[in-house]
Amino acid sequence: MYKRIRELREDHDLTQSQISKYLNMSQTGYSKYETGENDIPTKILIELAKYYNTSVDYLLGLTDNPNRYS
Repeated sequence: MYKRIRELREDHDLTQSQISKYLNMSQTGYSKYETGENDIPTKILIELAKYYNTSVDYLLGLTDNPNRYS
């Protein structure tokens, strides 16, 4: 899961600071999600899925299909 949120961010040419601002949190806090140091709260997973137009299942690694509804 941690690798996926990093890859999505990088694929969209975004910085951790840009995503952390969208999530209304510190860059350090967001960084800990990407490294797996902290678990990602459900609320944040939902916000990331909306932002990247993907499913929470994809973020969690339950599917390899990044499409939101398929």
